[in-house]
Amino acid sequence: MSSKQGHSFREWLDERLPVTKFFEDQLLKYYAPKNFNFLYFFGSLALLVLVNQIVTGIVLTMHYKPAAELAFDSVEYIMRDVDWGWLLRYLHSTGASLFFIVIYMHMFRAIFYGSFKKPRELLWLFGMVIFVLLMAEAFMGYLLPWGQMSYWGAQVIISLFGAIPVIGEDLAVWIRGDYVIADATLNRFFALHVIAVPLAILGLVVLHLAALRTTGSNNPDGIEIKKNLNLAGIPRDGIPFHPYYTVKDLYVAGLFITIFAYIVFYTPEMGGMFLEHPNFDPADPMKTPEHIQPVWYFAPYYSILRAIPSKLGGVIGMGASIVVLFLLPWLDRCPVKSIRYRSPLFKLALTAFVLSFLGLGVLGTKPVTELYTLMARVFSVVYFSFFLLLPVFSSVEITKPVPDRVREPILPLAKREGFQWRLIEEGIKALQHSPLYVGIKGALSRMLGKISGS
Repeated sequence: MSSKQGHSFREWLDERLPVTKFFEDQLLKYYAPKNFNFLYFFGSLALLVLVNQIVTGIVLTMHYKPAAELAFDSVEYIMRDVDWGWLLRYLHSTGASLFFIVIYMHMFRAIFYGSFKKPRELLWLFGMVIFVLLMAEAFMGYLLPWGQMSYWGAQVIISLFGAIPVIGEDLAVWIRGDYVIADATLNRFFALHVIAVPLAILGLVVLHLAALRTTGSNNPDGIEIKKNLNLAGIPRDGIPFHPYYTVKDLYVAGLFITIFAYIVFYTPEMGGMFLEHPNFDPADPMKTPEHIQPVWYFAPYYSILRAIPSKLGGVIGMGASIVVLFLLPWLDRCPVKSIRYRSPLFKLALTAFVLSFLGLGVLGTKPVTELYTLMARVFSVVYFSFFLLLPVFSSVEITKPVPDRVREPILPLAKREGFQWRLIEEGIKALQHSPLYVGIKGALSRMLGKISGS
């Protein structure tokens, strides 16, 4: 097709469907802050993994049998007899874990730089609903292999609904479709996992991106670049998303795919974290596994559940640990967005929150002991204290002045404030003047000189 024919076809298509306008509005004419750093890559990586999950999931459903007596064998058939079936299964299972890694980093970045604050409250709420749906999607997909851990994990989680007063037992039976985990449970979980929840996630992703384009992206300085426009109406501190950030996203996507491929080909089970060893045995209602544990990405919430002695209290605590995240835009009352300009108190509180979340995640995969239960209770208190105390200390924070224009994506060491950075700076200077450093530098220079001379 000649260029003239291609141009004519594009005009014909644009008259009926504004493809060019859509491309320009979303990429060419969408100006993003010029100081994005590596934490801003996780949104595009989440889209990449979502595509992987959808494509591999569609192919897997072509060979999977959603029946209690056939499900486990059909997974084995995929692994052993379907051409490249093992690869599709590992791409899907590894993708599930990497999806949550990317999402957790995406959420952490939003908290770190205040991307949930005004005017992005709706953007945050859409993201949180997507997160809850992803948890539901992962939970229902976890039952489909019909292995030991799948069966008993679902049994434990669904039984928790029975703790709800008055309607609990009826609700648990309604979710299972039977009085126990059975064929009806597997069928409805398969339908929800393959059709209903993915459609809801895709719809919310579109709304999430639409809200992002409406308010614009936040940045490490927390400055609204739309408030500083040139005469053409273009943000002075913005650059077109394409080609600048599309190129960077492609580079990071290449690195991510390399890590993804390494896990898939060399350690798809990840020592039992991504695929638990008991799940390679078919489900047996008469044999309970020695230690029932959730997948690692559910472990923090499961740990909060176990830390509370009351079953109903545990369910409420587990639910509240997710609900409080929805309330974050209204709990944080500090006018400053970015952690760069917030008080040391907030930085300490956020560090304690992250450590408590990681600690709960580790404890959620461990057997129940008195020591682990005590530690889980301490971490749970720290977790909830961050949200409960946030309205108090955030409203009286003494913050640093926020600059009028955005700064570098990663601040140079000399521009960072704090005694710890001065210590690091002095340490680097001392290292650069040490005999060992000078000797290594000289040897490398001589080696490079010989290579270039030859």
